[in-house]
Amino acid sequence: MTNKKINLENIKLLIMDVDGVHTDGGIMINDDGIESKRFDVQDGHGIKMLHCAGYKTAIISGRETKSTIVRANQLGIEYVYQNCAQKLPVFEKLLAETGFNADEAAYIGDDVIDIPLIKRAGFGVAVANAVDELKQHADFVTKKSGGQGAVREVVEYLLKATGKWEKQMERYLI
Repeated sequence: MTNKKINLENIKLLIMDVDGVHTDGGIMINDDGIESKRFDVQDGHGIKMLHCAGYKTAIISGRETKSTIVRANQLGIEYVYQNCAQKLPVFEKLLAETGFNADEAAYIGDDVIDIPLIKRAGFGVAVANAVDELKQHADFVTKKSGGQGAVREVVEYLLKATGKWEKQMERYLI
């Protein structure tokens, strides 16, 4: 865990990896060579809650799959970058495109390819099943694993820490 100064009030953009974060990291390939992934429904609802609270979301993935595009469209994730062997230049491009600075971005990852983004983001998160090398650079490590509620855990953490959770819950407590 890092010692950098974090202000969660500054966070306006949540950037996420896909494999190992939105999924458990497993890849299913059928006999026809078609790949599929399993996504957590509560993670998805968390993304929608985050959007309702005024946050933007993005995906930066090292792999490229149609299922990532489909899921991003279902959730309204506006910025999707795939097939990124080097994620930091894409992170910088995303910041330029959105007008946010690094301190306004949170990033969730699970593997060594995510280290530069975890270090650069205002709030760097490693999922519970992340590699140890990533965890040592993270500002926060989730209790839940990727594909099993880790994204939702981060969403709730952000919304509760910034006093926005209660407003999001109003529509459910009628």
